[in-house]
Amino acid sequence: MYDAVLVLAQTGSIRALTMEGIAARAGVSKQTLYSSWPSSGAVLFDALLAQSLDDDGVVALPDTGDLAADLFTIASAMIAEMSDPTQDTLLRAVTAQLQVDDALAAEYRERLFDIQQDAVAARLTTAGVDGADEIAELFFGPILHRWLLRTRPFDDAWVRRHVERVVRAAAP
Repeated sequence: MYDAVLVLAQTGSIRALTMEGIAARAGVSKQTLYSSWPSSGAVLFDALLAQSLDDDGVVALPDTGDLAADLFTIASAMIAEMSDPTQDTLLRAVTAQLQVDDALAAEYRERLFDIQQDAVAARLTTAGVDGADEIAELFFGPILHRWLLRTRPFDDAWVRRHVERVVRAAAP
């Protein structure tokens, strides 16, 4: 199913991604789709999320004991995914859908964003950082802002400076 929605979304207009089209591409009925997903945006979200899960079906983040190195790895992986031309349009489509579909937005927060942000906050708490939740938000915010608004390109130097700023802000 996920392969069908990803292929369909990548080969056609994202606006044309419909439950009918997904069902036809996957060789299933619309009823089968609607029994698991309320919208084409939800199917696309699940397909994209599946690419981020480990073998146990978990969104796993590094925890090497080196906070700066782990944040650099997380930021680099996020940016690589968001900058991948085969993923960018799909991620933007899901992001747009999040703005108008409260249920999908809640699912995104519950199944992906909160997991990532809570894991970073937990790492910060372990490092003795006060206000770990806010510092975690400070970590993710500029990455998402730069990608969403296309304000400036990403490069390793920016990621390193960003991680350094976050680590400085987290220092007691």
